[in-house]
Amino acid sequence: MTQQALPDWQPASPPPRHPLDGRYVRLEPLDPERHGDDLWLSLQGADVDPALWDYLPYGPFELRSDFDAWLAANAAAADPLFFSVIERASGQVQGLLSYLNIVPAHGCIEIGHIAFGSAMQRTPRASEAVFLLAELAFALGNRRLEWKCNDLNARSKRAAERFGFSFEGLFRQHLVIKGHNRDTAWYSLLDHEWPRQRQAFECWLAEENFDEQGRQRQTLIALRG
Repeated sequence: MTQQALPDWQPASPPPRHPLDGRYVRLEPLDPERHGDDLWLSLQGADVDPALWDYLPYGPFELRSDFDAWLAANAAAADPLFFSVIERASGQVQGLLSYLNIVPAHGCIEIGHIAFGSAMQRTPRASEAVFLLAELAFALGNRRLEWKCNDLNARSKRAAERFGFSFEGLFRQHLVIKGHNRDTAWYSLLDHEWPRQRQAFECWLAEENFDEQGRQRQTLIALRG
């Protein structure tokens, strides 16, 4: 096998710290002062998903002061670059996600640090948040979008496959998280694969794909064919 030449390759642009608008959600760069109260309720409130923090390297937070300090550190960082997910209908902040491992020189970027409150899980809002970051990633000239998770995190692995990422393998004994071993499952989506995935996302997110009760008429996997 010969090496693939890339004579016209130009490094990707770094992601800007700008809002992204969708039909159901608006992504805004994390702002603890504006978003902190809603995020505390969504991610730490009485109705919080009990499994939300199981596979993340931080949380849950017993004290609001510790949560605020965590938000402040994330807001100040450029990699990972955190976005708050705001439901457009209510204006409520319902979750977080980020870009990370941003390497413009190689056109590689990852989506991760996903923490969606219970109200957002398994809704078009959750899928659209990921779609908006994926769309921007490839528009910036990246050739590879990554998704990584604990191999025990079945929900994250199902999400990666649903969104069209391909499983690439397992990094055994990759990390130590909260005193436990983490074998990391690696997934990727490549630039030449994105047009097909984008079309499926757009069809799935369309208003006509949902009935009066908000139930999907066709699944994202079915639309991808």
